[in-house]
Amino acid sequence: MRNLIQPCMIKESANGYTPVRLEDELFGQRKIFLTDEIDICSATSLIKQLMILSHEDPSAPISLYISSSGGSIDSGMSIIDCMSSIKAEVDTYCVGLTASMAAVIFSCGCRRFMFPSGKLMIHDPMIPETGGNALKLKAVSDSLMEYRMSIASLLAGNCGKTAGEILELTRQDTYFNAEEALAFGLADQIIEGENL
Repeated sequence: MRNLIQPCMIKESANGYTPVRLEDELFGQRKIFLTDEIDICSATSLIKQLMILSHEDPSAPISLYISSSGGSIDSGMSIIDCMSSIKAEVDTYCVGLTASMAAVIFSCGCRRFMFPSGKLMIHDPMIPETGGNALKLKAVSDSLMEYRMSIASLLAGNCGKTAGEILELTRQDTYFNAEEALAFGLADQIIEGENL
């Protein structure tokens, strides 16, 4: 098994020099990251960070940097629910490719920033690997159709579009570069210069 070295920086204090993990330093600056597949573990970790930062200072915004291929709809919706329920505003940043459920989370930011080379991808919910009889398959299909409509409504509200316009786009994988995302209403600003 590989021994992964955590990158850190050295900070000077009254007690001398202390190594500080980069994640800890950035967390202190209210910058958190979603870079893994969205599942119960990554969602729970992110929700805990959002809750702690909001509790520490509800008036200061939180910066959420996203570069993820997506994942579980239920886990993603739990992140969105947390973002909308805490007092602190959550600004989202698209870094690299932000796809599927991760793109939906990105769209829910109070202010939504794209890096110049960032890309968003939206599509309909995917059929999970499932076995079983016809009734089980029908239940899965019905559930996916409910998700499809709720996500389309959510994206429509975040973009200033109709649910029908979103559903037309999500029939297939639809990609947006930074300029296209801005024009469509998925993003609010493209980052230029030192706006981090």
